Amino acid sequence: MHPMLNIAVKAARRAGNLIHRAADNIDHLTVAKKSHADYVSEVDQAAERLIVQTLLDAYPTHAILAEEGGAQGQSEYVWIIDPLDGTTNFLHGIPQYAVSIALQHNGVLTQAVVYDPTKNDLFTATRGRGAYLNDKRIRVSKRKEIEDSLIGTGFPYTRFENMDAYMDIFKDVMQKTAGLRRPGAASLDLAWTAAGRYDGFFETGLKPWDIAGGALLISESGGIVSDLAGNQNFLTSGHICAGNPFVHEHLLKIIAPHLTDGLK
Repeated sequence: MHPMLNIAVKAARRAGNLIHRAADNIDHLTVAKKSHADYVSEVDQAAERLIVQTLLDAYPTHAILAEEGGAQGQSEYVWIIDPLDGTTNFLHGIPQYAVSIALQHNGVLTQAVVYDPTKNDLFTATRGRGAYLNDKRIRVSKRKEIEDSLIGTGFPYTRFENMDAYMDIFKDVMQKTAGLRRPGAASLDLAWTAAGRYDGFFETGLKPWDIAGGALLISESGGIVSDLAGNQNFLTSGHICAGNPFVHEHLLKIIAPHLTDGLK
């Protein structure tokens, strides 16, 4: 395992252990509301501190971009961190959430960890070396027909300016596939797509820390990641389409007619 990935795994497991222990005492947690349907708990904050400390102990000159603490430092190396993706699930006792850590070097994603503490599932990738689930190589599905494909998604939950466009895409995809799923943690949805559990995935209005780790997992497992128009600016736009090469292409074709108004 690459040394930088090794440190990221250590950080993710430490955070996962903290989250797992806290899951037994959800009712006693301090929770704040950042905006409509967007929550942060003391667990998110404690997990993030633990991750940042672990990474900076090993690489003190590296920069950080994290959900709760924002950007700190300047470096060609930037760690992109979501300490608890799926906070709403976590706070409701729904066991679908993850720790996501990715490393960007000169703007290119090079390392990724998505860790699901409730299932002890560790998804990892190093650029050019493939993607793994618990040390076993993973690949995107081989399904070619969109009507046989299972697609993951996430509903808009804080910003609703794209709601109409999203719902039009949702209705179209629903009618042309074998089903849609919305478990509520984008990093895990992308990891599941990399592992072939979903054939494809799309969502709007995400943040870099939601998708950086999962994006590298998918490209390293033979899949394709883009924005909804097929371009590569998904980390900045927050709009993402991913899947095996066949399903990704099908999804882009379904989505294309709905982009004329321009997603904000």
